[in-house]
Formats: sequence, C-alpha cells, structure tokens
Amino acid sequence: MDLQIEGRHVAITSEWRRAIEARVADLHPGHNDVTHVRVTLTKQDHKRAEDSCEALVVVQVPRHTLTARKQAESFEEAFRDAFSAMDIELDRLSEKRGAHEVRMTAPPERGVISKLLRDEGYGFIALEDGKEVYFHRNAVHDMTFEALEDGMEVSLNIEPGNDGPQATTVNPVPSVVQRYADKGSVT
Repeated sequence: MDLQIEGRHVAITSEWRRAIEARVADLHPGHNDVTHVRVTLTKQDHKRAEDSCEALVVVQVPRHTLTARKQAESFEEAFRDAFSAMDIELDRLSEKRGAHEVRMTAPPERGVISKLLRDEGYGFIALEDGKEVYFHRNAVHDMTFEALEDGMEVSLNIEPGNDGPQATTVNPVPSVVQRYADKGSVT
C-alpha cells in the first residue's frame, strides 16, 4: 500500500506523521484491498478559527476512490474526524460489495394464448397446468401485439403481480419447420 502525506501552508510534524500512519494502519487490516492513501493537511486562511485546519483523506481501492474532508480548530481533530468518516465510507463499500446477489432466472415457460383483448391491450395465456397468466401488450417481444392470435403457442417469463401471476415477457415459439429452416436443413 502506498501512503502519501502532504501539507499545504503548513509543515507536517513528525507527531502528525506518526498519528496519520497509525490511523492508516487501523484502516488497512479491515480493508485489505486499500492500494493507496493520500492525506493532505491544509491551513486555511479564514477569519473563523473553528474551521482553519482541514484534513483531506483520499483512499483508493480497486475500482473506487473514496474521499473524506473535515475542518476543525486543530489538525489532530480534523484528521481524526476525516479518518472516522473514511472508516464509515469503507464499511459502506464493503456492505455494498457483499450485498450483490446472483439472480437465477428460470427458463421460460410455454403456454397458449387463451384470451386476447386487443382493444384493452392485454390478454391471458393458458399454461400446461391449467392456470391462466395475465400479460400486457408491453410484455410482447419479437413480434407486435397485433400479430398475436388466440391459440398461438408462446414462451413466457412469469413474476408475481398485484392480482396474481403475470407474464413479464411473451415471445412467439417458432415452429419446428422454421427452427430447422433457420439451420439450413429440414428433416
């Protein structure tokens, strides 16, 4: 891990350097993927003493750069607050990375269009088990809603809806002859 400590309008004391290095070491064990840390202490030329010392902490981890900037009356207080804020940011990033869930999508089901209400823009598909599934015209893919007909075989993906199961995608099922024709031979 690379550590860079710099001062703007202020000289970095050996005491501050040791304190910053200790804070960085505290960041590192819980977050092993930290590749670079830059700490910049800046003496602001403000009339208010309470925000004249600023600490900026920049931490790089793979694919992310996090920053924490705090102002206080003393540099010790400013970099302590900045490192506390950085701990929170690193924890949030770890939680976000750990929260990735892998969605497994079920293979599409097959059914037959049982009712088509063209004027209203929706219809129903009968599944093999006898259940009917609602679909909206926006769920139709690879053809237009107007090209659908009662009795047409379709493949569909189903999710729970407000009033029962509904199709999120509806695709035409190519005929066997068409399927083989696309491959160049018919048996």
